[in-house]
Amino acid sequence: MITIIDYGSGNLKSIRNGFHRVGAEVLVTRDKEELKKADVMILPGVGAFGTAMENLKKYEDIIHQHIQEDKPFLGVCLGLQVLFSESEESPGVKGLDVFSGKVLRFPETLRDHGLKIPHMGWNNLNIQRDSPLLEGIGRDYMYFVHSYYVRPDNEDVVMATVDYGVEVPAVVAQDNVFATQFHPEKSGEIGLEILKNFLKKVL
Repeated sequence: MITIIDYGSGNLKSIRNGFHRVGAEVLVTRDKEELKKADVMILPGVGAFGTAMENLKKYEDIIHQHIQEDKPFLGVCLGLQVLFSESEESPGVKGLDVFSGKVLRFPETLRDHGLKIPHMGWNNLNIQRDSPLLEGIGRDYMYFVHSYYVRPDNEDVVMATVDYGVEVPAVVAQDNVFATQFHPEKSGEIGLEILKNFLKKVL
């Protein structure tokens, strides 16, 4: 059973449907007792960093306990960003701090080069390191929607990047924790391969 955290800031329908399409059973819940029993935890996310962290407050201990018990965890889009220490979007708000680093806003100078903010649409991956999540994936195009990007303190957690005027970490991973800045469930068949790879890793 794949358990998705319903904390009021996630695009629950699309990520749930994505897992259904690759043959996985999914539980979407905001019940803390159900989340404590999760074997696999998914943290989706849309919206603002500060609002997301406010909504996640009551689940923080459960998330950290899940990760400390070496259970598989996947963050998607904003669900990647809140795994970091802090964000320029919400100064003074502490992230989950699973990964050390900061979330930065795309520089306004990107507009001078014809790039729009938010970064919205398809962009191709640059694979940096081997990862079970990226097995069989190359310079494939994934679907992005975001105005902020992460800057990890430890570059070794970056598995893949995309170029959008700056180098944007697109996949981060360490031990049992994986996260994508793009939406695999909205990235066509190749995006679904990411979810299949995650299931191969966790089952």
